[in-house]
Amino acid sequence: MSQGRPLRGFIAGTGGYLPARSVSNDELAAEKGLDTTDSWIVERTGIRRRHFAAPGETASAMGAAACRAALAQAGAGAADVDAVIVATATPDSAFPSTAARIQGALGVTQGFAFDIAAACTGFIYALSIADAMLRTGQARGILVVGTEIYSRILDWSDRGTCVLFGDGAGALFLRVATEAETSRGLLSTHLHADGRHGDILQVDGGAGSTGGTGVVRMAGREVFKHAVTKLAAAVDEALAAHGLDHDAVAWLVPHQANIRIIEAMGRKLHLPMDRVVVTVDRHANTSAASIPLALAEATRDGRIAEGDLVLMEAIGGGLTWGAALARF
Repeated sequence: MSQGRPLRGFIAGTGGYLPARSVSNDELAAEKGLDTTDSWIVERTGIRRRHFAAPGETASAMGAAACRAALAQAGAGAADVDAVIVATATPDSAFPSTAARIQGALGVTQGFAFDIAAACTGFIYALSIADAMLRTGQARGILVVGTEIYSRILDWSDRGTCVLFGDGAGALFLRVATEAETSRGLLSTHLHADGRHGDILQVDGGAGSTGGTGVVRMAGREVFKHAVTKLAAAVDEALAAHGLDHDAVAWLVPHQANIRIIEAMGRKLHLPMDRVVVTVDRHANTSAASIPLALAEATRDGRIAEGDLVLMEAIGGGLTWGAALARF
């Protein structure tokens, strides 16, 4: 490594996992007795299907499967993992952390593991933490995971919310870039939060709460309004940090919440939709898992190639939002 050159997190492997059961809009409406139709859901969200975890399937089991795929692609094993950082709103338990359970499932016996809670922005937050740890030498190889089972925290009588979410897990294996890789990897991450707007997207109850039902509540129009403006600002911030303009971006990999928001961000970057990775139609909103799932798909099918500049962005409950810029 050149003297004085900062270490950088290099994306060595990607992996994803989706539960076996895939449910169409019509199947969901019939099963849950919802007063909705496939056309209504598709028109407003772009969602056609989603995956649901099987009874007994856990966030840690799904996350471990995604991690195994990422490690295999990177040609790495348990001995190469110094840390597991998991973003999830649906942990197996209050403690031990889902990250610790994944660490155990993978046979990793060194290093450390912890969860973070930033809702749909969680993966960007986790990526930022991992990159900082690699740059400071606190770790040499880190698994960054988003894993969610939202099907267990939905109000099935709320058709405006319950149709939006699905289950799944995605993971990246980050390691310190070599001398030959220092132009690639994570360039920067940009994180934000504004707790004044927390109530417009929340789970109303939890282990430390005095009440609530413990299901997702969302003021959809308010969230949409914040999403478009805040994500646009985060995108501009990420590009400005490196003196780049929109033309430099090869791929946008957005949080997969709603096709209208995704299309708005594509227009913001002057990117045609064939340069935007879209999985929301098949996966629905998998929260913290959506970006790593999309990355796994697009790197493995060859769309994202070596040298491509990739912009990731997300917004979620908190409100939290952020962006990350990486060269693959």
